[in-house]
Amino acid sequence: MRHLFFTAAFFGLVFSSVQADVSMPNVFGNHMVLQRDIPCPVYGSAATGEEVTVKFAGQEKKATADARGRWMVKLDAMEANANGQTLEVTAKNTINFTDVLVGDNWVCSGQSNMEWSVGGTLNPAEEIKAAEYPGIRLYNVQGHITSPTPASDASGTWQICSAGSVPGFSAVGYFFGRRLNKDVKIPIGLIGANWGGTRIEPWTPPVGFRMVPELKAIADSVNKFDLTTEEGKATWSKYIADMEAWLAAAKASLASGDGIPATPDSPGPRGGGEPVAIYHGMVSPLVPYGIKGAIWYQGESNGGEGESYYHKTQALVKGWRSVWNQGDFPFYWVQLADFQKSNGKPEGGDGWAQIREAQRKSLTIPNTGMAVIHDIGAENDIHPRNKQDVGDRLAQWALHQTYKQDVVPCGPLFQKIVVEGNKIRIHFDHVGDGLMVGAKEGLAPTKEVPDGKLERFAIAGQDKAWQWAEAVIDGETVVVSCDAIAEPVAVRYGYTMNPRGANLYNKEGLPASSFRSDSW
Repeated sequence: MRHLFFTAAFFGLVFSSVQADVSMPNVFGNHMVLQRDIPCPVYGSAATGEEVTVKFAGQEKKATADARGRWMVKLDAMEANANGQTLEVTAKNTINFTDVLVGDNWVCSGQSNMEWSVGGTLNPAEEIKAAEYPGIRLYNVQGHITSPTPASDASGTWQICSAGSVPGFSAVGYFFGRRLNKDVKIPIGLIGANWGGTRIEPWTPPVGFRMVPELKAIADSVNKFDLTTEEGKATWSKYIADMEAWLAAAKASLASGDGIPATPDSPGPRGGGEPVAIYHGMVSPLVPYGIKGAIWYQGESNGGEGESYYHKTQALVKGWRSVWNQGDFPFYWVQLADFQKSNGKPEGGDGWAQIREAQRKSLTIPNTGMAVIHDIGAENDIHPRNKQDVGDRLAQWALHQTYKQDVVPCGPLFQKIVVEGNKIRIHFDHVGDGLMVGAKEGLAPTKEVPDGKLERFAIAGQDKAWQWAEAVIDGETVVVSCDAIAEPVAVRYGYTMNPRGANLYNKEGLPASSFRSDSW
């Protein structure tokens, strides 16, 4: 059945290129947002050799469909514009897209915590009622789709953000976009592509795996059917030849009444949850639509990993940037929330401790950021309902790093340690207005605990035996010590499946990320 499905898909693509009418992917539609400040791509298909004219905002661009029926123009860079305009595309027929805004588009992707809808968050009725934002536009890739090869289109419709359209949209995406729309005051397009329970590998394009040497085994496995490689072209040629021979034999066999012969032994393309399959089905149809950047909430399904998730994050980010060819666009992700119970041991290392560390290490990738949320999760629920703070904390990064606003992007991030006798002094980035012991409850802002005691710090000596430490704030640093360790060499903070109780914040109310200074 896999072979039959692909054969139909293959010939469908061939036939689509000879249709006379100009057509465009579903990501183009009424109420869409076109990306500002870049040569903005507008593209589609038409009959081979047909001239296509695109008119928008006083511009007129022309292109000719190539041998495969593809065409593209790039509109000159435009400023943000919240007034709806008409995009006209003309060949033998004319398509008019109305109420088109110009602003910033953000892809909102990941597994179930990104897919989780506004209707399932805290205070859903109030949030939905208040969601009247004509300057925010929502587009969601419909369904959960895999494909053996890059799909050129997927179902979806642009909608104006309202009480009627927002309930089923990504809550994290919406709260992120709402903050940007309010603070930056430009149109925001939110493009959802999500699938609960998925790993990171299926979301990653083949080129991403090839860009990370540590992932050579995965790269080799997907190269087999990647048409950008010689191996892939050769494999496809044999596969198509085998399938065409089978189709001829099947036609003859059916005509003679002998039934359908078995499919050939030639291995078919990969699908399901394997590497690149969801990228092909749900992300490729969005490329190269103009975007500002991406936000990402995923990792639970890779939760047993550590360093390998760092390599895979590099592949995802570098891969998406490569296929979009819009430079090193901003990419912001969510560090996993607190969940289940900690083992209560000072060394930690259980559960999601290592993948959170890999997510923190991934901040070495240029133009990235990470929302820390270990203080707003739920011990008994892998889908914490407080998505408002998640979206806001992602927006902090975008406001600081992308939009150059004077805001602190996140809570304290570990920078280095300095050993001072029997104590260790910890230095941080993003201290903001200072460090504090904080307490966070529900949607209320974080409160400072004036006489509070820092928790969840542990230290070890050369023997690698971990002990809970006394920790005190000293200016913009934290000093840790333990009477049982005369010569400490390493520190860990919140390094456990559930770091609940870890209470170091900056005075902006943003939590410090868990970390370890060692590599044991």
